[in-house]
Amino acid sequence: MYDRTNEDAPDLSIHTLTDLEAALAAGYAPAELWAGWADLRGADLSGMDLQGINLTGANLTAADLRECDLRGADLSYALLEGADLEGADLREADLSNVRMG
Repeated sequence: MYDRTNEDAPDLSIHTLTDLEAALAAGYAPAELWAGWADLRGADLSGMDLQGINLTGANLTAADLRECDLRGADLSYALLEGADLEGADLREADLSNVRMG
């Protein structure tokens, strides 16, 4: 799925935590990824560098986002009910229409 040899049309759509981990392990920068509407319920993203990632509408219910670098990330319309954001860096993140409950 994340074969960098096909630069013409890489699939950078993220649907689950497994997809996200595979894309990052393959060397993609978070800003290159589209994780809109991804199901990341309960995901442990603590301490991850996710600068600039697009998480529009993602389900992050009960996700662990402690110390996560989300600078410039698009979290618009994301569901963050019960998410742990302690120490998360949200500078310049788009938090419009975020749902906390």
